Amino acid sequence: MSTTEIHEHAFVAEGLLLTDVRGSLPHRVLSTPGMIGMMEHAATTLATSHIAPGTTTVGFEVCVKHVAGAVEGAHCVARAVLKEIVEDRKLRFDVEVVDGERTIGVGTHERRVVGAVE
Repeated sequence: MSTTEIHEHAFVAEGLLLTDVRGSLPHRVLSTPGMIGMMEHAATTLATSHIAPGTTTVGFEVCVKHVAGAVEGAHCVARAVLKEIVEDRKLRFDVEVVDGERTIGVGTHERRVVGAVE
């Protein structure tokens, strides 16, 4: 099934989302793992309306580029676009993080439907 639903999640680059690359940068910036986490959050939120009760999704594949920096305190938006659902168990997304008009990261993400963990 093909679709183009979108979910956006606004966040501030702060706290555990940041790195100074072990002191090699003069100030803290949005880390790549933090950026990916926000992309996954947006995709997971969007996925919930497409899965059966009693199931959840887990990240299966992430392919992203971190193309620009976002400094501590930057107001960013993580966006997930659901592009395809395959066999009711594979959800494929285009993902990105932006800071205003600037693209911070861009790529694709796949999630798989699994039984809920108790």
